[in-house]
Amino acid sequence: MFNKLIPISLIVLLSACGATQPPPYQKDRAPEDRDQYSGAQGMSQYQKDQSYLVKKELSDKCTTAKIDLAIAKSDKNTSDIEKQNALISSSCI
Repeated sequence: MFNKLIPISLIVLLSACGATQPPPYQKDRAPEDRDQYSGAQGMSQYQKDQSYLVKKELSDKCTTAKIDLAIAKSDKNTSDIEKQNALISSSCI
């Protein structure tokens, strides 16, 4: 009887360990909202998310600089025009 109890206990223990593992990352959230990553798949997704966030930040800066450039041109503000052109050249790809 003791010999049968050990394999059953081992199976229950191992299955319980697998049940407590969190998912590799929060798939149901946008990259901006994810804050939990685990395992190799989670770390891979973390790197993808960071790359996406950097590209998005640059894109947002580019868009803002273009809008500000249009405003500066309409106001004929040469110092702002130069400033926005510099931002555009550094943030727009």
